[in-house]
Amino acid sequence: MQYVFAAVLGLVEGVTEFLPVSSTGHMILVEDLLRLEGKPGFADAFMVMIQLPAILAVVLYFWRRLWPFGAGTDTRAVFGLWARVLTAFLPAAVLGFLLDDFIEARLFNPPTVAAALVAGGLALLVIERRSIPVRHVDPALVGFRTALLIGFFQCLAMIPGTSRSAATIIGAMLLGVGRPAAAEFSFFLALPTMTGAAGLKLLENGLAFSAREWGLLLTGAVVSFVSAYAVVAAFMAYIRRRNFVPFAWYRIALGGAVLGWMFLG
Repeated sequence: MQYVFAAVLGLVEGVTEFLPVSSTGHMILVEDLLRLEGKPGFADAFMVMIQLPAILAVVLYFWRRLWPFGAGTDTRAVFGLWARVLTAFLPAAVLGFLLDDFIEARLFNPPTVAAALVAGGLALLVIERRSIPVRHVDPALVGFRTALLIGFFQCLAMIPGTSRSAATIIGAMLLGVGRPAAAEFSFFLALPTMTGAAGLKLLENGLAFSAREWGLLLTGAVVSFVSAYAVVAAFMAYIRRRNFVPFAWYRIALGGAVLGWMFLG
């Protein structure tokens, strides 16, 4: 059953990481039901390491956009995109390093997740009902000031249940970035953000696992990669034609269900 738990956790990570529904919130809720057995710190390390295959899925899907030396690639534009992504990464890099332990100790709990899910859902509904002029349709042409402001919006996702994707997409759209470009920029910004967070957690927890623990990690990683790649491809096709309203209502329904479950004991 531990391998089944690892596969389910990998699936939850891969499916929710890049959707505006909060992967951290889902993982906290699911982990409360499916507990992995191992040495102290293994469960935390597992949750971090299965994010890395999800990052790899984004790199492979957007390889032509992200690799500056491909045939027919505008190298200058790709380097410009990376410069903007790294600019947006700065706020989370600083605040995440300073506040990580405090946030994990105080906010990683179902009530916070539920409240953040509902609040984020309401924010998505509001943003979709507003008419905001679109000034940027290409993430590589977003201004550096705009990129930095998107980075500050990303910091809201330090509250579990908020969703890094939702925070960055909402922030980008409020700043005049078109919906597909906002989603792409959110995916690109995930690369340094998630890699940095994973590296920090691995330094804290180490990699001294047993053969069985490595097996659980491999199971979760494979499922995370496959599901993340499928979700990124489907989400990009979806968002070019439709809006975020279904995700908003899903967040509100899930948050309300968690609150109701806690109220009923």
